[in-house]
Amino acid sequence: MASEETSSIFASAAANPLRNETKSVRVDITAGTGMIIAWKDGHESAYSFPFLRDACPCALCNDEREKSDRKPGQPVKPSPGALPMFKEKARPSHVEPVGRYALRFNWNDGHDLGIYSWPFLRENCPCETCRAAAQATK
Repeated sequence: MASEETSSIFASAAANPLRNETKSVRVDITAGTGMIIAWKDGHESAYSFPFLRDACPCALCNDEREKSDRKPGQPVKPSPGALPMFKEKARPSHVEPVGRYALRFNWNDGHDLGIYSWPFLRENCPCETCRAAAQATK
């Protein structure tokens, strides 16, 4: 499965070399609204902070998602019979670039292991157009 996903990333990038290159990135920590990326191919992606936290690409979060059969960005499903508890909305306390290829978020829950590469973010764009295209390729 991982090789199919990797192949689709490379195939998309080969078809359009500007697909994974950013034109601008705006992260709104103060208002807590999320992040907007304008891609060089003209597409714009808007990510909420809860979506990004639930999409964390680190090995720990990836393993947890696979065990619960979730896609990047899907929230954790509560256990049956579990009492709802207050959970502060995901929000980064700090964001930093990782070279010229990614961002690293330090989340308000203390987690900071995920490196969000541009190809990962583009592949997991939550807009309707991208989600429909991902469903069509399955």
